[in-house]
Order: sequence, then structure tokens, then C-alpha cells
Amino acid sequence: MRESAVKKIAVLTSGGDSPGMNAALRAVVRTANYYNIECYGVREGYNGLIHDDFLKMGPRSVKNIINQGGTILKSARSKEFMTKEGRQKAYDNCVKYGIDALVCIGGDGTFTGAKIFNEEFGIKVIGVPGTIDNDIFGTDNTIGYDTALNTAMDAIDKIRDTATSHNRVFFVEVMGRDAGFIALNSGLATGALDILIPEKKDSMDELFATFRNAEKTGKASSIVVVAEGEKLGNIYELAEQTKAEFPEYDIRVAILGHIQRGGSPSCADRVLASRLGYGAVVGLMDGQNNVMAGMRSNDIVYTEIEEAIKKHNEINKDLLLISEILAI
Repeated sequence: MRESAVKKIAVLTSGGDSPGMNAALRAVVRTANYYNIECYGVREGYNGLIHDDFLKMGPRSVKNIINQGGTILKSARSKEFMTKEGRQKAYDNCVKYGIDALVCIGGDGTFTGAKIFNEEFGIKVIGVPGTIDNDIFGTDNTIGYDTALNTAMDAIDKIRDTATSHNRVFFVEVMGRDAGFIALNSGLATGALDILIPEKKDSMDELFATFRNAEKTGKASSIVVVAEGEKLGNIYELAEQTKAEFPEYDIRVAILGHIQRGGSPSCADRVLASRLGYGAVVGLMDGQNNVMAGMRSNDIVYTEIEEAIKKHNEINKDLLLISEILAI
């Protein structure tokens, strides 16, 4: 049995939930058990650290959860943890339970809190990227992204049936905050006429030109996929301006919203979460600290949390071109 730099860890889920968080939690708990490391779960993220909401976890604590969306530990955004006093309470509770290290499953807000906590009190931390937005640097995909993508694709496919039946134009908003990964890939996968994302400079003139070109090729119905962080305007404004330019269009708006954050995780997300949960524990055992476990080219890699927060995954420019070519 390998030697470990940690003997007792705690795991929490924080920020927005994403499909696969439970699979990551399961991997953390069972990997810790395999290597004889005590493991505690913390309910409601950093709030649980502050309010002493710890529970001892073993292999049976995480049975039958790999297929469940959401997080059995619950999640919360903790304003109190943003204060020095709140973090002091959290540290005192870690000392009370003899916690050597924290595994923090979440996005950039979760990682920011972990980094500050480590720097102030010396508790070792390692991040696991759980967010549907796919906007964390240091990993090819984040946990939950693939499931959210498939949820969006399935919903847009259904919307297309109505659009085609009634010769309608649908503006469909997908999640992703300030990142356009879900919009770009779901739009490409569903044959969207246009895809509006924050990473590229869009204009209404270009959108109108796209509609005019579509008319020339005989398109009678269209889907425009819009990322929620699109800078050109919100989806209702875009639809109104388009209606003013093309009064003959029958235009509808659909906002997919939080259905993209729920549901049973895909196979890809379950495998990714299992590998990263395992990677977090063995990383801590090997002395890793203040890093995030990620997946690059199908290998587990570790990236400094500061770098994971400051940098962002970049949109594949080829996909933008492909989506334009195939939308003819």
C-alpha cells in the first residue's frame, strides 16, 4: 500500500450543481477508503465547513449515486466564507476533525475560496472541476458539460420539429454564463442557422444577412442558438429587432434554463468524474496542493488553482467556421 501525505480528508460540493458531481464524490470517498484515508463529507459546501455540518463517509455512503444528477451533499454559495471570520470558523472545524486536506468540487468561485483558505490557514486543497459551463482552464472538459450539451441538443431537436411544422424562427437561449461552449456545440449539432456567443463579435447586420441568405436558399424555418452571456443583447431584444427587420417572420423565443443543470449524467461525465475524483485523492496523497485535477488528452493532469481561475478554455475557431458552412 502506497504512503500518503494525508490521513484524513473532507470533500464538499459548492456553487452551481452539475451532473456528475455525485459520481465524483463517490470516487473520492471510495478511493480514500481504498488507501485507508478517513473521509468526511461536508454538507452545503463552505457553509457546512463553517457550521460544523460534517459526516463520516465510507463506501456504502455513496452507493447508488453514480447515476444521480445534482449532489447528495447539497450545494450553496456561502457569503460568510467570503469573510475572514467565516473562514476562521471553517478552519477551527477542520482542526476539530483533524482534516489534513479538502477536495472541493465546483467551479471558479469554489476554487477561489479554496485557494484563499489554503493561503490563510495552510489546509491542503485540491479542486475538481464541476460545472456545465466548461470554462475552467486546465481540463479538456468539466464535469457536467457533456450532459448539459446533450440536454440542450435534445431540447433544440424537439423545438426544430415545431419550427419546421409552422415555418417559424426560434431563438433558443442556452446556459454557459460568459462562455459559449454549450451554444456553439449544441448549435452545430442541431444545424442552427446562426450561433451567437460572447467569444465572437456579433452584429445585428450580420444576423440579418444570415436570414436573407437563408431565404435565398429556400429555408422556411430557422433556429438561432444564443448563449446567455451574449453581448449583443438578451434573447428577447434580439427577437424584437429581428421581427422589426422581418415583420413577416413568425418568431418565438425559448429559454432552456436550468433543465440543462439537471438529469442523470452521461456516460462520458460519469467516467470523467470517476477519474477526477480518483485523481484528486491520489494527488493529495502524492503531496499535490492548491491545484486542480483535470483531464488533458485523456490523461489526469494537475494545474495550479490560480492558473485554472485566471485563464479560460478557448473556443475552437474551426467549429465556428464549420457551423457557418454547414448552415447553408
